[in-house]
Amino acid sequence: MATVAGILLFLSALLVVACLLQPLAQRFHVPYGVLLAAFGIALAVAEDHGAFLAIGQPGPGVFRLGSDHILYVFLPPLLFQAGLSIDVRRMLDDMAPILLLAIVAVFLCTFVVGLSLWAVTSGVALVLCLLVGAVIATTDPVAVIDIFRDVGAPRRLSILVEGESLFNDAAAIALYSLLLATVALSRPIDLSEAASLFLTGFAGGAVLGWLAAQLAGVVLRPVRDIAVAETTITVVTAYLVFTVGQAMLGVSGVVAVVVAALVMGSNGRSRLSPESWAALQTVWAQLGHWAAALVFVLAAMLVPRFLGSATPYDLGLLVVVIVAAFAARALTLFGLLPLLTALGLAQTVRLPDKLVILWGGLRGALTLALALAVVEDPRLTDDEQDFVAMLATGFVLFTLFVNGITLRPMVHRLGLDRLAPMEQALRDRTVALVHATLPERLKQVARRYRVPDEVVADLQEAEAEEAATSDPVVPLSVEDQVRLGLATLATREEELYLHYFSAGTLARPVLAGLLAKAGRLRDGAKTAGPDGYMKAARDHLRFRLRFRLAHWLHRNLGIDGPLAARLADRFESLTTSRLVVHDLLTFSATRLRLVIGQTARAQVEEMLHKRLDGSRQALDALRLQYPDYEMQLARRFLMRTEARLEEHEYRVLRDESVITPEIYHDLARRIGARQATLSRRPRLDLKISTPELVRGFSMFADLDEAALAEICGMLVPRVAVPDEVLVRKGERGDSMFFIASGAVEVELPNDPIRLGRGDFFGELAILTGRRRSSTVTAIAYCSLLVLSGRDFRRFAKTQPKLRARIGAVAAERRGWQTTRPPNKGHETRRPRW
Repeated sequence: MATVAGILLFLSALLVVACLLQPLAQRFHVPYGVLLAAFGIALAVAEDHGAFLAIGQPGPGVFRLGSDHILYVFLPPLLFQAGLSIDVRRMLDDMAPILLLAIVAVFLCTFVVGLSLWAVTSGVALVLCLLVGAVIATTDPVAVIDIFRDVGAPRRLSILVEGESLFNDAAAIALYSLLLATVALSRPIDLSEAASLFLTGFAGGAVLGWLAAQLAGVVLRPVRDIAVAETTITVVTAYLVFTVGQAMLGVSGVVAVVVAALVMGSNGRSRLSPESWAALQTVWAQLGHWAAALVFVLAAMLVPRFLGSATPYDLGLLVVVIVAAFAARALTLFGLLPLLTALGLAQTVRLPDKLVILWGGLRGALTLALALAVVEDPRLTDDEQDFVAMLATGFVLFTLFVNGITLRPMVHRLGLDRLAPMEQALRDRTVALVHATLPERLKQVARRYRVPDEVVADLQEAEAEEAATSDPVVPLSVEDQVRLGLATLATREEELYLHYFSAGTLARPVLAGLLAKAGRLRDGAKTAGPDGYMKAARDHLRFRLRFRLAHWLHRNLGIDGPLAARLADRFESLTTSRLVVHDLLTFSATRLRLVIGQTARAQVEEMLHKRLDGSRQALDALRLQYPDYEMQLARRFLMRTEARLEEHEYRVLRDESVITPEIYHDLARRIGARQATLSRRPRLDLKISTPELVRGFSMFADLDEAALAEICGMLVPRVAVPDEVLVRKGERGDSMFFIASGAVEVELPNDPIRLGRGDFFGELAILTGRRRSSTVTAIAYCSLLVLSGRDFRRFAKTQPKLRARIGAVAAERRGWQTTRPPNKGHETRRPRW
């Protein structure tokens, strides 16, 4: 039995060697995971030959690795780190092919390998052959992600393979568990039970992961900006969600961890400060590196044990497994994937990418862990255990030492490690423009440091000769330059939002929506050029689902809080967007002009001005209704900026030793308290007090106090948003509307007419009992008072003058259906662009 000290010494030495293997991998262009596996195998072989006993040490074999160690100790941090660092938006774009490779391909590999083995063996049960297929069906996230990032594969190709490796573990483990139980209990396979278990496990794991991420977000709030606490909560989340899902709830712990990591990764930058997010990424990169190094070496130490009794016959079976596994993968890539593309569910995957995905399906520690679990199961016979373990181990070795080593040359041969033509042109143009400014700057440096003129002249002459012999710059078309400029601006926009957030001038909930908008702008520019970019910009000005839900609660249930919060979010979002677009115009004039031409830049800036006009119109519509709130936000913005600048000046004085650290901490504590107060956004008052609104109507001026109190009890306040249809032609009318502020548009056969403050509409249907004769739409934010038909008729009986006024207006409006109505003259503009 190993002592604690012995285990710690062994693991410490293992990590040191793993670190030393990294420069070797870079020097000889060999995948790092392959060297780790080779080192683990070498350790096990050395122990088997008594090398450690010869020097008086018990050897690493005293540290026995069980399958649960890999699954419960190493797999959660590996999956969480990979999910935390992946580009979720890019992955969602390719979710259909990823799920095809992660789920369908696992089942296909299991059955193709199982049937092939069963066809060439005698006396081996089909279900045992299928178990072999399930064990080798999962690609290993450690091997795949590390190697694909190391060989410099294109981003989309890496996303496809990384996404597959994250999700297919769940499918393989679920199928493996079912087949293992079938072999152990000697019972027939129940396909309906298998499908039910898989769907329950996968869907349940996804729900558990999402809930865990939301709960972790709540727990992170009290410890915000305390980096060690934030990191601890994420580590606990990874292990807890895996253990609860896998061991307690019977759902996929793999899917739970991956979904939790993806959700927290996509929301992390808006929930944590930039400094905390960077620290979290650094810590998880370190944890992932340790886990990957340890699991690869420790799992590889099992190889000699599993292959110790292999025979030439077993080698022949291994060849069958290899051919069948890659045939199943080829069938998925060249048969099923094009079908998804034909159905419009996936973008086209190029032939070179398919070839690399085919060859890059590497297996590793997880396959060995599943094989070890088979060996540890006492319900299987020794022959059954050896059969599964030998074939699984042989297949892992083949993918690591054949596929892994040849993958880099294959990527290079197919040209996938080179920049795309547009990126090459951009690179060459950037280099040419930067080099054009270097000679003068170099002369200035030489004069400053008194470098001899001869040295400067020789250097410039050598650079001129190099430039003369280099390849000419490939020109970019104006269309490509526009696409490139828009994508660059979208990336810059995301950085600016994060800058405003880190400066303390942007609320966290608003940041999440703005970052999502920047992502949609970038995607739109890449996929559909200017049209896609502008469509994404217009979509941002529309009311999102959360806003419409809040408005529904206000309109139907009288709950105002959510709508006030969403309107405040919209205020802050539009204000920040306008500031950022101004920054982008400056960025275009100073930096973007270095990489795109004048014609393309003019088109790009024209689109920025259109965005600016749209934001201004949408913001003006809010200002008209809530002018005081805009002043509150502006005052808060300046005060937060003032606090940030003051804190910066104190920090500079501390760094220059003008003030002591004690004085700085006292000043920083005071500013921190002020910033905490300023971080609370002022509440937006919807101003829907019925008595105040009623007094603004001249038609109610003659009512006595009792009548005013009565009508106030009947009127229901309501906020309408731009483009909201308030009355639809042809529907039955049971209420009329009084406009306290804002404006609406009435659609008529000839020209539409606008009604504003002090007007009313919807009375015709109440007076005549007929259906609505026109559609009325809000063209600005409106404060309305709604009076039901029943209350109107009851109140009109006691107020004949009011009824007569409304009736006279209604009689005039009946003629609008056939004649041109008079222009009401309201100047409120529809906030569209």
